[in-house]
Amino acid sequence: MNTFTVLTIITVAAAAALFIALVAFLFAIVGELRAVGGTPVSYLAKIRLGLRAIEMETGHIVPEVTKLNGTLTSIRDGLRAVDANLGAVIAGVSRQGGR
Repeated sequence: MNTFTVLTIITVAAAAALFIALVAFLFAIVGELRAVGGTPVSYLAKIRLGLRAIEMETGHIVPEVTKLNGTLTSIRDGLRAVDANLGAVIAGVSRQGGR
């Protein structure tokens, strides 16, 4: 065998070893990820289920808050009118008190 053939065989063997190592570590990583969150009894699955329940329970809040904001805006505008009227009353009483 010449040098070129030996180097080619070593390169192919090294590439195959690298590929086998990558596959082995990929399966190890997938196994760990499955243990963390891929089964219904894992902590991640329980957290996901809890978050989904919270989302379902609080989903009706957004339209109600929008209605509440409209009502509070109306109340704010009414209170500004009351404030202006009270200011006018105070000014009128002050003018009468000065006579």
